[in-house]
Amino acid sequence: MSVSKNRTVSVGLVDDHRLMLDGLRLLVDNMEGFSCAWSCETAVEAMTLIGSNKPDVLVVDITMPERSGLELIKDVKALNKDLAILVLSMHDEDVYAQRAIKAGAKGYVMKGAPNEELQAALRRVAGGAIAVSTDMAAKMIEAYTTGEEITSDHGVDRLTDREFEIFQLIGSCLSTAQIADKLGISPKTVDVHKSKIRAKLELPRSASLTAHAIGWVERKKLRS
Repeated sequence: MSVSKNRTVSVGLVDDHRLMLDGLRLLVDNMEGFSCAWSCETAVEAMTLIGSNKPDVLVVDITMPERSGLELIKDVKALNKDLAILVLSMHDEDVYAQRAIKAGAKGYVMKGAPNEELQAALRRVAGGAIAVSTDMAAKMIEAYTTGEEITSDHGVDRLTDREFEIFQLIGSCLSTAQIADKLGISPKTVDVHKSKIRAKLELPRSASLTAHAIGWVERKKLRS
């Protein structure tokens, strides 16, 4: 997707934190050649708004209630292949960027990044380019040439996007109830996902999924 330099680039914002949305709207509206078309807090709202007022660029978070950002990206791309999507997330780029790009996003920026980095990513994505860090670009090229997933260690590449999201939350020491509340799903659904995660990771009955997830998250932090 390429946007003409002669017109304003419209941006849709999706994040379940209102303060974040307000800050993003202010940042976008103060960028020359850009304007915020709308903002919302859920994937369902986003799909409705895209249908009535399709933006040039969509900025989405990863962790949201009911449907995750990755699921939203897939839903959007199934109906709007030309819509450029930029992920803005608290999750480590090393963990989620490849999944986001495979789902259909054009870029990935951490929420702690400077405003200038986010603005540069928005401009790149609006211009049809990929926007990831230099380190991640190198890792993605290596993964493409070798055929190996960046996150292939310990079998997490076998997990679906939702399972991987829950695995990350388990590794961040959230309880079943807390995960259910954060994702807008029932504790029973979380438990079903946990069982599938255990099976895919081939964990023995004696092994703790929580300990395994925490260990994986901590190892990722040390590598970053």
